[in-house]
Amino acid sequence: MASPANSVPDTSLGLTNDEIALLRHHQQAATSTAGGSSSRAASRASSQGLLLLDGSSLAALGRHFDRLMQQIQARLDYLSEQSQMVAQQQYDRAGNAIAIADTEIARFHDILRQIDELEAVTEHIAITAGALEAPGGTGIIAAVGGDDRSIWFGQ
Repeated sequence: MASPANSVPDTSLGLTNDEIALLRHHQQAATSTAGGSSSRAASRASSQGLLLLDGSSLAALGRHFDRLMQQIQARLDYLSEQSQMVAQQQYDRAGNAIAIADTEIARFHDILRQIDELEAVTEHIAITAGALEAPGGTGIIAAVGGDDRSIWFGQ
């Protein structure tokens, strides 16, 4: 059984009720890993509102907290790695989206350039056709632009 010399009232530690409950839980977990009389003594002490302070209980609690801290650190490392992977994937996706957008913008500019060219040719044809309209509807062939485009006007 836990003796007064090896235990202390849990309320004397200046902890909140939640912190006391957490400490009791972890002391119970630490001593149950060690097994045997330690576990029973910790359980008895806990039921009396005491925490064990003997060397073996404190050592078991220390090892328990060390394992817990290692697990937390491993989880933090994993989550950090995952967040870096997600950030890199988003960066890559954004880069791909920008490249695709740049390609589409260039394509759109090319389409607008072609439309402008066609509008200019259409305007030139309309002006030329109006100026070259012959009385009596004779056909006129007009070369338009510097390439081999030709248009038949008339009948």
